[in-house]
Amino acid sequence: MDSVIAPLCSFISLNCNNNKKKSYYCYYNSNHILNISTKNTIRFSVPSSAGIFNLKKFTAVSFRYDHRYRRGRSGCLRRAVMDSSNSASSPDMQKPKIVTGPGGYVLEDVPHLSDYIPDLPTYPNPLQDNPAYSVVKQYFVHVDDTVPQKIVVHKDGPRGVHFRRAGPRQRVYFDSDEVHACIVTCGGLCPGLNTVIREIVCGLYHMYGVKKVLGIDGGYRGFYAKNTVHLDPKVVNDIHKRGGTILGTSRGGHDTSKIVDSIQDRGINQVYIIGGDGTQGGAAVIFEEIRRRGLKVSVVGIPKTIDNDIPVIDKSFGFDTAVEEAQRAINAAHVEADSIENGIGLVKLMGRYSGFIAMYATLASRDVDCCLIPESPFYLEGPGGLFEYIEKRLKENGHMVIVIAEGAGQELLSESIQSMTLKDASGNKLLQDVGLWISQRIKDYFTKQRKIPINLKYIDPTYMIRAIPSNASDNVYCTLLAQSAVHGAMAGYTGFTSGLVNGRQTYIPFYRIIEKRNSVVITDRMWARLLSSTNQPSFLCLKDSIEDTGDEEQSNQLLANGHCGEEEEQSNQLLANGHCGEEDSLISKI
Repeated sequence: MDSVIAPLCSFISLNCNNNKKKSYYCYYNSNHILNISTKNTIRFSVPSSAGIFNLKKFTAVSFRYDHRYRRGRSGCLRRAVMDSSNSASSPDMQKPKIVTGPGGYVLEDVPHLSDYIPDLPTYPNPLQDNPAYSVVKQYFVHVDDTVPQKIVVHKDGPRGVHFRRAGPRQRVYFDSDEVHACIVTCGGLCPGLNTVIREIVCGLYHMYGVKKVLGIDGGYRGFYAKNTVHLDPKVVNDIHKRGGTILGTSRGGHDTSKIVDSIQDRGINQVYIIGGDGTQGGAAVIFEEIRRRGLKVSVVGIPKTIDNDIPVIDKSFGFDTAVEEAQRAINAAHVEADSIENGIGLVKLMGRYSGFIAMYATLASRDVDCCLIPESPFYLEGPGGLFEYIEKRLKENGHMVIVIAEGAGQELLSESIQSMTLKDASGNKLLQDVGLWISQRIKDYFTKQRKIPINLKYIDPTYMIRAIPSNASDNVYCTLLAQSAVHGAMAGYTGFTSGLVNGRQTYIPFYRIIEKRNSVVITDRMWARLLSSTNQPSFLCLKDSIEDTGDEEQSNQLLANGHCGEEEEQSNQLLANGHCGEEDSLISKI
């Protein structure tokens, strides 16, 4: 039996046979099964053979949240109401659509148009007559195909969280002639944006025969403030060879009512939104407003972040290109440092909150002596500090290369308190230039205090890295993301992001993408590999070391008990608090 479950600690009201409402508090046991804390345990189940499309039997079940019952990020308490009304009458934020099965199986499913629009007609998938797919043994993805979030499990552990596998379905919910799609890019630039745009247009045109595709100019505000751009395969033919985005982009400008009014007025029924966590948060709000109005419109996200800080997915498109381009700057810094006595090459790379670019570029280079990222605090002076390590390396090698992420060491800057109060249009904190600051501190320390002459060269390739076209591997990845998004929209799925999980294309609910930020785990093996490569100190004081040891022991204990570490904790937290109000903060960013 598969079970449909509700958020932890929910307040549930049931319409009973005698037309009287009874209220209960519900909770989860260790198997994530919904139990009602009355004298008798109640479980809502559906046979596992029913398949995903039969989940519309449960569209009468809706959960409405009351933010008065929120209780922090780690223990959110929300009030929910389950009634016999159609879910379209509940205009609140997206509710987790979760199915459980034997062995601790949990499917975090994505919404479908049939969840709130009854009796939708379906059509045969045009791919069955497409010559390109004639060589494919199995045209369509099986209705029960899912992808596990974690592939490393213990033999007695639960099967864990799964996501719906991406790909074409046997039946589609849009007739090709009626599709009117639009594409919008938001936020900062990233290698591969034009490739994603190209492949969405070509996928719709060549696979499904869709002829009406619009480009929204200038980000979210382009829906109501600018003209649209007609897109077809001829227009987008060679845009993948260019950096940036042909549609233009912007930060901010998110006005939900105006955007949905524009979508409705233009007759758009498929919306493809390319952007980071803030943009995906905005997409989630657009989806909710569309659902509230009962519109037959699929809202699909394609995650974009050069920092690789979006959770759940293996990586974001453009990341490989960014790491590859960062090598040029590191190589230049190494040449400069190695060519002069006591030479120091300092390279600042992108990474506001997450240091993935700096970490992977360092590992790939093998010329870096020290990598500084936001997740790993460091200090300058004293035993074990950065200055002591620099002096040691200069004595041993005569030169040194340092890579620092833009968000590292912000707490050390003299104006850090002031900088915390300033934000850009997306709600991101405006950071001080840590590269210039630390360059001056290094010069002052060695020339004034230690009386050691040094030659420091500072290189900042920030915008060079993100403004280039994507490389070969990212181009392939962009194609998979775009085509998977098109398949999902045509199949009637909505309110999801197309992403790669364990090497498989999946459909991920918006709330999982925006619930937290992906960051480097400094107690993980990858960071240990970097430390062994650079031989740099961990810059942890004794207290920090003790705390990290305790965290590692706790993590090992979780793994021993069959849990899956950080992501398992994220999943449990999600089920516990019904998004924990994270969307509120993300929406404020856009």
